[in-house]
Amino acid sequence: MKSIRNLFFILTLFAIASNSLLAQKAYGNLYHPEANATEDIAQAIQKAASEGKHVLVQGGGNWCGWCYKFHDFIEKDAELKKLLDDNYVLYHLNYSPENRNDALFELYGFAQRFGFPVLIVLDGKGNRLHTQDTGLLESGEGYDRKKVEGMLKAWTPTALNPASYQKK
Repeated sequence: MKSIRNLFFILTLFAIASNSLLAQKAYGNLYHPEANATEDIAQAIQKAASEGKHVLVQGGGNWCGWCYKFHDFIEKDAELKKLLDDNYVLYHLNYSPENRNDALFELYGFAQRFGFPVLIVLDGKGNRLHTQDTGLLESGEGYDRKKVEGMLKAWTPTALNPASYQKK
């Protein structure tokens, strides 16, 4: 019985690793250790400000299967993809042995404490509005659509605009 459990465990790990590798193959490297993330995020903030959006920073690394799983989850759901594209400029912030981007993670309240991926919402001025532990968005071996949609909707520019709540 113990050997069957061990075999099941090994097969489960293999399936998870295979899915991560397939997602990485489909999207290429999401994270770029060689990038100047400070400059890249500054450009994302500038773009978000000019488009009336926020910046969604997804912290993680090319080693992170759940990072690819989250990216794939959004990409394959047309409504979530539209919600993200209409309201956010997305940036993948690398965290790996080659470049941990410690100064940025410190600036964003040590977001790595939540594990990876971690989502950080910035406004068009670069202010951190929210840090999301993506473990709270999971369900089983994947992500929960309602939880992800709720998180994305809760931090849109419209959701944070006081005019959205004034009586008409």
